[in-house]
Amino acid sequence: MSADAAPPEDGAAPPRKSLSRNTAVMAAGTATSRALGLIRNALLVAAIGVNTVAADAYDIANRLPNVMFAILAAGVLNAVLVPQMVRAFQRTGGKRTVDRILTIGTVLSLVVTVVATLSAQLWVLLYTDNWPPEMVALATAFSFWCIPQLFFYCLYTLLGEVLNSREQFGPFMWAPVLNNVVAIAGLGVYLAMFGQYALPEVPGADLATIDEWTPTRIAVLAGFATLGIAMQALVLLIPLARGGYRWRWVWRGPKGELSAVGTIAKWSLLAVLVEQVAVTLVTRVAASASIEGGAAVAGNMAYFQALSLYLVPHSLITVSLVTAMYTGMARYAVKGNIRALRSGTSRGLRVTGVFTIFATIAMIVVAPLLVRVALPSASVQEVESVAQVMVALLLGLVPLGATVLIKRLYFALEEARSIFFMHIPMALVWVATAYAFQEFADPRWWTVGVGLGMALSNWTGVLLRAGGLRTRLGGGGGGAVMRTHVRALGAGLVAGVAGWLVLRIKPDLDSFVGWSGVFAAATLILGAGAVMLVVYAGMLKALRVSEFDEATGPIVRRFRRR
Repeated sequence: MSADAAPPEDGAAPPRKSLSRNTAVMAAGTATSRALGLIRNALLVAAIGVNTVAADAYDIANRLPNVMFAILAAGVLNAVLVPQMVRAFQRTGGKRTVDRILTIGTVLSLVVTVVATLSAQLWVLLYTDNWPPEMVALATAFSFWCIPQLFFYCLYTLLGEVLNSREQFGPFMWAPVLNNVVAIAGLGVYLAMFGQYALPEVPGADLATIDEWTPTRIAVLAGFATLGIAMQALVLLIPLARGGYRWRWVWRGPKGELSAVGTIAKWSLLAVLVEQVAVTLVTRVAASASIEGGAAVAGNMAYFQALSLYLVPHSLITVSLVTAMYTGMARYAVKGNIRALRSGTSRGLRVTGVFTIFATIAMIVVAPLLVRVALPSASVQEVESVAQVMVALLLGLVPLGATVLIKRLYFALEEARSIFFMHIPMALVWVATAYAFQEFADPRWWTVGVGLGMALSNWTGVLLRAGGLRTRLGGGGGGAVMRTHVRALGAGLVAGVAGWLVLRIKPDLDSFVGWSGVFAAATLILGAGAVMLVVYAGMLKALRVSEFDEATGPIVRRFRRR
């Protein structure tokens, strides 16, 4: 037996666990990370505010590595790695193929990161509109520290996909916890050194505070953020080694070995480029909103905060479920088992729908209070501006979960070309909505229009992708999916009314000031949330929606054992 084929290095992945078990493990890691992420965001707002010059400049800088990562990793690496690695690990000598993918991907990521960092100011100018030179200069200074995150994001994806292809799902979802711990520590250091941000008493004087941003201050804020991403990636080397995988640098292989990777990556990259063109255009709309409207108007930093809250249920349930399913879907695709793919897709859409429908309604009901708890140091006006954007985004939460699942299935089937053509109308809908708000509405609604445009884009995507997938699989169980969603929506609306009635006891948002106000808001959220959850679960039971029991079964059984 060759060294490549010898276990444990190139042997089978660890024994398979159930979908619910894998999802629960990943959801636990994501929940912990998200909870710490909320603390990190709260400290960030305490340090630099929300609708402020420094906040918007830092948000653009911190957004750049994420945008580039979406192009490089989501468009090239993440879209093709799992199917190719699953294939590689199932054949003799497959480890060498995986080593080669890691080698090429790592070097490519490093080169792109260096080039992007050196051209930081050009990227800042691309993503902003009508910013004064002082803001551009501050955002550029932040960018020199933030853009290197791109390399570590890519390394995290590369190593994480090896773990996922071997069904070691836990470390990939738990690694961001370390990132948030480092970032929180860094913000603690920053606040100890420079203190909390305070809005200037004189309107318009915020721009003058840019002079206070010394190189040391910039380095502490942005440097710790990058250090956290680096630790998130490097820590994955430990579970890889413990699982029996040792990465070796491999540059060459048999001719045509990675030809499928190149074909799929080409269309995936084009699809993500279309999406990122839309991101660039709508970011310019959000970035100009606060400049035109002032501190009470949501800008790009407010959009980031709303997006972070909006993605919490998506990250907890949908991403965990899809990640756990994707390796199996890739395996079914390799074997040509269309029936299993069809059944798994229907199951995934039904289970995620039950969660995302409830999350949508519940978060809309408690939106202002939720933002107040997440951003305790924000002003009432800032809380209201973020809540409005979050509600607009939440209207697209259900189709977001469905599109992610269906998109991954297309990649498993190596149908990336279809994804590219579906991204075009999605991008057009998003950009058209954002620019329509900028043209015809007051600046306070521009960023809300960006959020609403994303929601409409998600609905466009799910309709197009579901139709194409039905043709590809010879049916998709659409009837069962629709029945589950309609029943869940009815149950969710009843639960939402119950939660709304509970919140009628609350005073105006102006009363939730200071830590006592945050505690009161959190208490109301928990009370209304508990009522909504009980009503929703009862309604689903009455309507015989079995997907709720399937998804919550592992959690219930664990509590019963304890």
